[in-house]
Amino acid sequence: MTDKDYYEILGVPRDASPEQIKKAYRKLAVKYHPDRNPENKKEAEEKFKEISEAYEVLIDPEKRHLYDTYGREGVKTRFQQGDFTWQDFSHFDDLRDIFKDLGFGFDFFDDLFGNFFGVGNRGRSHFRSKRARSKGEDIRITLPLTLEEIYRGDTKRIKSKRYGPCPVCQGSGSADGKVETCPDCNGSGMVREVSSTFFGQFVREGVCARCKGEGKIIVHPCSKCGGTGKVYEEREVEFRVPKGIRDGEYFVLRGEGHAGDRDAGRGDLVIVVSEKPHKIFLRNNEDLHVMVNIGYSEALLGTELEFTHLDGRKLKLKIPQGTKPGDAIKMKGYGLERNGIKGDLYFHIKLIVPDSISREYRGIVDRMHEEEIRFLEKTERFSKPL
Repeated sequence: MTDKDYYEILGVPRDASPEQIKKAYRKLAVKYHPDRNPENKKEAEEKFKEISEAYEVLIDPEKRHLYDTYGREGVKTRFQQGDFTWQDFSHFDDLRDIFKDLGFGFDFFDDLFGNFFGVGNRGRSHFRSKRARSKGEDIRITLPLTLEEIYRGDTKRIKSKRYGPCPVCQGSGSADGKVETCPDCNGSGMVREVSSTFFGQFVREGVCARCKGEGKIIVHPCSKCGGTGKVYEEREVEFRVPKGIRDGEYFVLRGEGHAGDRDAGRGDLVIVVSEKPHKIFLRNNEDLHVMVNIGYSEALLGTELEFTHLDGRKLKLKIPQGTKPGDAIKMKGYGLERNGIKGDLYFHIKLIVPDSISREYRGIVDRMHEEEIRFLEKTERFSKPL
């Protein structure tokens, strides 16, 4: 391809957008698929590789810049062997979609995907050495918490149903402890399947479905657990709620999830916090906000109110003389604690105006009004809002 142009190969202009390049490659990949060209399969394979090389370069911004600047020599350093091979192709998801449209299943493509990335003997040996039995699944629960519980950092007890080791077979899954070599994989735990494609011949190797990769099968499965080595049980765990934890946050109790097949290890218990709305408090991170309703006289003269905090403490809230509606009184350090840092508690003042008043109250208000007129005459009644 030293004398060929990548843009010409895909049939796109030099200022083609990524969408245009993808569309052109898809069209050509379908056209030159070797199975659609049985009479000239070899030529189709070469053409398919050629358009894939062009696509690999032009769809990648860095490679495309090198190609536009230095030509094909500029992208040679990006290929493992200097010239393009299928090991250099990094857009297999696009090929996956094309193969699916052509009627190939995902398993077919996954086999090729493994080979393109060099899953050779070493990789397969490593895979075989991994324990086939996977650990148990995680359990995810939602834990409703009140603001009081979050403020105090209460200790909670949670009940959950999970799979645990079978008490009859002690988690082995066998009624008598007898096992035999799996006849499907001859004890290797792996099965092999050879397939031929236009990329060449590939060997697919996977976990044996019968023994699930263990190489052994149970002769007489336990009647209680059916050979899985686990049964349903109820479990109660205790933990301390982190102070200041927020709605939607979670924590993990390791090893408190479901047991795996035949004592393969436990999953985790994932606890997601759901904070209940509070009747009085509004939370903003670690700060707490409360509305305080006061009357005219309390605003003018000031007053002291008793307030019960989230932990039951009685607080004295002093309303200064001349407090105005909308003012906020801050108690520093009386908010929520989180990671050793405490927020603040804010009291927001709201003036309550009676809907109706007595004759005596009216007389008092009239006298107040006379006093107010004296200083209001010195004040602009209308001003620009702040």
